[in-house]
Amino acid sequence: MVVAKPIFEIENTYGQSIWMDNLSRDIIESGELKELIESRGIVGITSNPAIFEKAIAGNKIYDTDIEAGIKAGKSVGEIYESLVFTDIRNACDIFLPVYEKTQGLDGYVSIEVPPNIAKDTETTISEARRYYEAIDRPNVMIKIPGTAEGLPAVEATIAAGINVNVTLLFSVASYVETAWAYIRGLEKLSAAGGDVSKIASVASFFLSRIDTNVDQRLDSKMAAGGNIEKLQEIKGKIAIANAKIAYQKYKEIFFGDRWKALAEKGARVQRLLWASTSTKNPEYSDVMYVDQLVGANTVNTLPPNTIEACADHCDPANRIESNVDAAYQIIDSLKDDEVAIDIDQVMNELLEEGIDKFIKPFESLMASLETKVKQLATV
Repeated sequence: MVVAKPIFEIENTYGQSIWMDNLSRDIIESGELKELIESRGIVGITSNPAIFEKAIAGNKIYDTDIEAGIKAGKSVGEIYESLVFTDIRNACDIFLPVYEKTQGLDGYVSIEVPPNIAKDTETTISEARRYYEAIDRPNVMIKIPGTAEGLPAVEATIAAGINVNVTLLFSVASYVETAWAYIRGLEKLSAAGGDVSKIASVASFFLSRIDTNVDQRLDSKMAAGGNIEKLQEIKGKIAIANAKIAYQKYKEIFFGDRWKALAEKGARVQRLLWASTSTKNPEYSDVMYVDQLVGANTVNTLPPNTIEACADHCDPANRIESNVDAAYQIIDSLKDDEVAIDIDQVMNELLEEGIDKFIKPFESLMASLETKVKQLATV
């Protein structure tokens, strides 16, 4: 196995944490997850409905627990939660030493509330609380989508003393709103006598999906006879430019006077987390969403194949604040007549698609689980 020197350098030298975007009972029970923590420096893990669909559907490792749920008279939904909550608790226990060693900076395991409630504020709040209480681990982080309806839920959940991973962020404007929702939540928690130093949050800013969407639009314009040189010049550069601008906003917010009052009480900054980091275009470097966004007080969450690629050939350097002026120029260039891409429209489209990409596998998983329950119930 390749020694993951670049990953350890990213963490130890540049202050960026590497989390893994993948969770299944197989890697928990086989010892692979613990091995990845030791050999790859993984200090956190995230899950989502699509990941759990791949983990559970067609995997016999869950059959014993499914059968126990059937005998206990549980519904399909209750069986699903028992499977997922067990995996999350066990993963939390594996990461607990990391959580304790880093004094609550890392060692988190993220679980998302049901994706079909993404636009229901009150249900999101109640489900976030229920998940947190049911899992009962200090290092669990509840994922809430950064929708217009989700952000008030983020504020309320933080105010209740619960760690939150705000997911499906694409636009800088949405990120800014997320950061302020976190701050307002901490202010409410503090006003109620809560300990803000015990709370952690990340803002999951998606990357490769942006380039995939914009690149398709650029290709269409080139095919239609557009200025190939100009259009080609910005291909594959929008997501990283967008992320660099978001980081500048992070610095403005979390070094301002309003934040200082919370920092004096021990509050932690809400770190930007780079998500959707597997490169979709084979013409691009398979670690470009890692190398180009290394920076202090950030998290990069990588799928297994990107972790291995990074262990092999990442080239760490503090690049998050390099070429920032160029990043603004790249985003501004989308407004040029020869480009004419509405970035706000792109971001809104990606948010809706993102919700759908979580709802569909969730529904598929529930359907396959229902089929399996019927099969096992007759055995």
